[in-house]
Amino acid sequence: MTYGSEAVVPVEIGLTTFRTSTYDDHQNEEQLRLNLDLIDEVRGTAEARMKRYQEKMARHYNSKVKPRQLSVGDLVLRKVTLATRNPSEGEARSKLGRTL
Repeated sequence: MTYGSEAVVPVEIGLTTFRTSTYDDHQNEEQLRLNLDLIDEVRGTAEARMKRYQEKMARHYNSKVKPRQLSVGDLVLRKVTLATRNPSEGEARSKLGRTL
C-alpha cells in the first residue's frame, strides 16, 4: 500500500503485457537449446580470458623479481611480520612472555 492505494499487477487487472503477448513457446524452446549449444563456446572464451590474465599477472610479478645467488653463510635480512609484539624484535613472542 502506497499513499493509500494498493499496487495492482496487470495480471490481476486482466491486461496483457508486451512480454506475455509476444511469448512463443516453440521459439522459447529453440532459444534455450541454442543457449545450451553455445555455452561451451562461452566457457572456452572465459577460460582463454582467464589464462591471458594470469599470464599477464605472472609477467608483471616476474618483472619485479631480482634474481640473487645465495650460498651457505651469506647474511640475509629477515622481514619481521606484524605478529610480533615489538617490530624491532627478531622472533615472535606471545603476550605471556613464553613461546609455544
